[in-house]
Amino acid sequence: MLIQPSRRDLLRYGALAGAGALVPADAFAAADPWLRAADIARRVRAPVFARRIFDITRFGAKGDGTTLNTVAIADAIAACAAAGGGRVLVPAGDFLTGAVHLKSNVELHVAAGATLRFSTDPAHYPIVFTRWEGVELMNYSPLVYAYKAKNIAITGAGTLDGQGSAQHWWSWKGPWGGTVEYGWREGMPNQRPARARLFQMAEERVPVEKRVFGDGHYLRPPFIQPYLCENVLIEGVRIRNSPFWNVHPVLCRNVILRGLDIFGHGPNNDGTDPESVDMMLIEDCSFDTGDDCIAVNSGRNEDGRRLNVPSQNILIRNCRMKEGHGGITVGSQISGGARWVFAEKCQLDSPDLWYAIRFKNNALRGGLLENFHYRDISVGQVSRTAIACDFNYEEGAKGRFKPVLRHINITRLRAIDATRVLDSQGLPGAPVTDISLRDCSFDGVTAPSVIRHTEGVSLANVRVNGKTVRALDQLPAA
Repeated sequence: MLIQPSRRDLLRYGALAGAGALVPADAFAAADPWLRAADIARRVRAPVFARRIFDITRFGAKGDGTTLNTVAIADAIAACAAAGGGRVLVPAGDFLTGAVHLKSNVELHVAAGATLRFSTDPAHYPIVFTRWEGVELMNYSPLVYAYKAKNIAITGAGTLDGQGSAQHWWSWKGPWGGTVEYGWREGMPNQRPARARLFQMAEERVPVEKRVFGDGHYLRPPFIQPYLCENVLIEGVRIRNSPFWNVHPVLCRNVILRGLDIFGHGPNNDGTDPESVDMMLIEDCSFDTGDDCIAVNSGRNEDGRRLNVPSQNILIRNCRMKEGHGGITVGSQISGGARWVFAEKCQLDSPDLWYAIRFKNNALRGGLLENFHYRDISVGQVSRTAIACDFNYEEGAKGRFKPVLRHINITRLRAIDATRVLDSQGLPGAPVTDISLRDCSFDGVTAPSVIRHTEGVSLANVRVNGKTVRALDQLPAA
């Protein structure tokens, strides 16, 4: 049975305060912080694979849409790894499978015209060590999973279909207020009892190997989860209808998401949730989701503090975001902290996108969140607020851990239909601090900004509904 990561693992894959720094943080105080973003882009490199090809059909796989190919795909991956690595090829066809577990030095290539279609039978997903909503446990395997692997990839122009729908997986959510039919009805089983039990076990520091869930607990597996991995590339594929979170790298270092097309409006269908990662590039991706498009995380409550590994050194660029709760989001599973997150040249637009830029935290999470730099962000329509900083998320002030959010710099954000410019709500004794808006414009503003327990908001060349504003009391609709 797999067990929780050792302290040695944590030191290796993201480490403690200061580890993974590209240049000493204080060196940027008097310099352009975007030099750090350029350094991330320079240093994050895709893994390189041997030129060996292992076609899954040579191992007995059949692309007829009905044959279960789990064993054939596993055999191809094992043969590829044993040979020293290479490409496991999913050729054109419709290949049904259960859980796929990647190994070091293996590239899973889903070719154009190929669909890797994942079974809706929970029995096809064995119990593994995983993380669910920021808490470690033993649960259903993610649909694609890797543990302590180096040099892995999922590439190609094909499709990975999780088959989440009102008939499968999604109803396990229980009550939910999304935009699609998701199958749950009063009296049906759902995740709520198990979710509460898991969170209580984590608060009591029950050993992870004793937090065993799976059958009868209704905790949906994420789609793709590399755990404690190094040198990860996910590129080009279409990802559809996840049971839960889509791409969820945990405690990984050197990760690239490039050219992904992620779609699914089911409950908690986050696009990607980098959790306690160090050195990550997300570029040229499209997100159309049933929850946050990108949500940077680092563990929930006691479990996040126990591991104490921040997410850091993340660069997001040239991405497109449609439906979702938040576009570029940090939190709420953020107890390990987050820092040095950059986003540039992204487009966000949907009447069903709640917020363009979003921070979520509370006094049960705590955590230090600092140094967020966003520029050249194009926002079409958002339904609630362009920028939100929320310490009242879920449990709000009902905790003893001080959340810290500081040093948010947003330059050249242009919003056409923003509803509200800023909703920033810290807590008494725990204010949000240092929000800088520079060269930004917000049109279609109809509601006043909400600013509570927030200090150090600065505006430079900010226009609201065509008029320049220089003070907080001018931020409501002009």
